[in-house]
Amino acid sequence: MDKNFDQLAARAAPAIFVVLWSTGFVATKYVLRSAEPLTYLAIRMAVVVAIMAVIVVVVRPRWPGRMGIVHSVVAGLLVHGFYLGGTAVAISLSIPAGLSALIPGLQPILTSTIANRWLGERVTPLQWMGLLLGLAGVALILHERPMSGEAGWGWLASGVSLVSITLGTLYQRRYCRDIDWRAGNLVQYIGVMIFFAIGAAAFETRVVHWTSEFVLSVAWLAVVLSIGSIGLLYWLIRRTAATSVASLFYLVPAVTALMAFVLFGERLDAVAIAGMVACAAAVFVVNR
Repeated sequence: MDKNFDQLAARAAPAIFVVLWSTGFVATKYVLRSAEPLTYLAIRMAVVVAIMAVIVVVVRPRWPGRMGIVHSVVAGLLVHGFYLGGTAVAISLSIPAGLSALIPGLQPILTSTIANRWLGERVTPLQWMGLLLGLAGVALILHERPMSGEAGWGWLASGVSLVSITLGTLYQRRYCRDIDWRAGNLVQYIGVMIFFAIGAAAFETRVVHWTSEFVLSVAWLAVVLSIGSIGLLYWLIRRTAATSVASLFYLVPAVTALMAFVLFGERLDAVAIAGMVACAAAVFVVNR
């Protein structure tokens, strides 16, 4: 029974992760109606720290050593700090939610290149073909999008997200895989909370409109995304090669764009849909 459950969980986890991760872009668009990006992220991380602290007190996991704490802080700044910060800033600069996932969607290309050299993981020719197919799919989705002015800064922020989530995933796999996820995540979130609080104090007005939409969106982002999906991501990282985990991010732009189309009416044309199909095919090829 336990073995069958583990097999079912292993098969369902990637699909669940993609759906949950995609909702983050949509929910971020809602919260940014009521707060500036770094201010919202500081509030979100404060909620997450409170929840994780309760979990750690109840479970009492093994605490990491000094270097484990350092590695956890670095991984947290990469996976949460610069990634979430870049994404939130991009959406605040009028990059549509459905498109804010596209640049980070290039992560598998960057991950496979680095993983091949840094982690010693062999990337097969078939996987390279899948990765290139996914890159072509993202290019199709990006066709005829504005790349200058405020949008240009938004795409730059998305580029920061791409680099940080890529390096963070690899760093987590190499240096943090033996750290208990509950203790490690608490350390990560404390560091990131301080990071966002300093950024909000330095660059923003810190005005928040406490609407029900804002409260519910922050609750979703804190509980389901920062605890649920991040925990699932780290579980996948521990069980799966970095290239295969990264390939899941190819599906995020398509799922996010579909959600944004339903919720915000963001455009989905035939070429973009073809790109999404190519991204889905890329995930299949890489994970074969």
